[in-house]
Amino acid sequence: MSDPHRRHLLAAALATAAGACPARAGEGAGPARLVVAAFPLVDQIIRDALPAWHQANGGVEVEVISRQYDDHHTAMTTALSSSSGGSHLPDVMALEASYMGRFSLGAGLQDLSAPPYGAEALRERFVPFAFEQARNRQHALVALPTDIGPGTLLYRRDVLDRAGVTPAELTASWEAYVAAGARIKARTGAYLIAHARYLKNIVIAATQPPGHSAYFDAQGRPAVDGPAFQRAFSLCLQVRRQGLDAIVDTWRNDWAEHLRRGRLATELTGAWMAGQLAAVIAPETRGLWRAAQLPGGSYAGYGGTYYAIPRRSDPARKALAWNLIRHLTLDRALQLRAFKGYDAFPALLSAHEDPFFDEPMPFLGGQRARQLWRDAARRIPPRPLHRQNKFAEEVLNGELDNVLIYDKPIPQALGDAQALLQHRANR
Repeated sequence: MSDPHRRHLLAAALATAAGACPARAGEGAGPARLVVAAFPLVDQIIRDALPAWHQANGGVEVEVISRQYDDHHTAMTTALSSSSGGSHLPDVMALEASYMGRFSLGAGLQDLSAPPYGAEALRERFVPFAFEQARNRQHALVALPTDIGPGTLLYRRDVLDRAGVTPAELTASWEAYVAAGARIKARTGAYLIAHARYLKNIVIAATQPPGHSAYFDAQGRPAVDGPAFQRAFSLCLQVRRQGLDAIVDTWRNDWAEHLRRGRLATELTGAWMAGQLAAVIAPETRGLWRAAQLPGGSYAGYGGTYYAIPRRSDPARKALAWNLIRHLTLDRALQLRAFKGYDAFPALLSAHEDPFFDEPMPFLGGQRARQLWRDAARRIPPRPLHRQNKFAEEVLNGELDNVLIYDKPIPQALGDAQALLQHRANR
């Protein structure tokens, strides 16, 4: 799961590395220019990574076309579906993880498993879940990951201390998390979480059976009325009835103010949020936060970035485009530079062995939290993608509102969501 709006603040990490490629610039009359489409701040990380690649590839120029997050993905959707073909397509496109299902399950992206790309040989070099989630229905790999967002529970240590709640009590299970939230609210007045919706999202993402996407079963059929959804909706209803959520949306001013004032005890989020809090949102809370694994031994991803080659882009440029993607995903030093500069957690496993992961984090009171996130990254189960995931999430959000605001029975809400998704699937 992911929060796309974080891309307006977070530098969605780009990485690089040299490696074998189908062809090199300068061999014959190869293309002298590539076009890469990206979004903030991925665009800047790409630009930072280009000088070495430019020098190693005979001076080939790279034009980076940047659009705002939503505009970028809309433009890529339009370009891939256009009948006019390659003239409107970039040679390389950056895609956020939440959009991968929409793009990968069509026919618009190049199969990187096939010759001359041979991307399957790179599998052991990446965090497993990120690599596997770039596959289409035919199990072909259509993108390479560069950064990921290991899920974490960030909590205010000072608020927990005042409430007499220990981190172990907060994380024992999802039910324990809600119960601890009730004690925190009663004893400190602080809310447990910004919005019950975010609890629903992570419980579903972390507890679905293997082989299922968040909302669809292993055969791609809607499956939103089972035990995981019953549990998630029930927990959210407990949160709302006990007044444990502030009913504020992430990235809004009131959300940020709650964080600054200690009015939110926890954030269920990606590891990158610690950097955002430290640098942008609440730097004055330095030393008050800590990180833990998600409750109940759960592991889930929050966002990430991939690179792909459009299938109908200019064939003469594809070898060089693949060369660039390898540069942007396989270089350990560049991955670490993006991590240190933009909190973009590397998908490249070799980067995880750097001493930087063992350094204390002052914003988290000296905790060596990157070790925690590294462990989580390797435990996140891969989940197949589905082109309707974002629509399904909107449907579930609507039905959750019906439960929380209008007292709609949970079985009826989930049954209606299942019926709507089934109807859409049958169209």
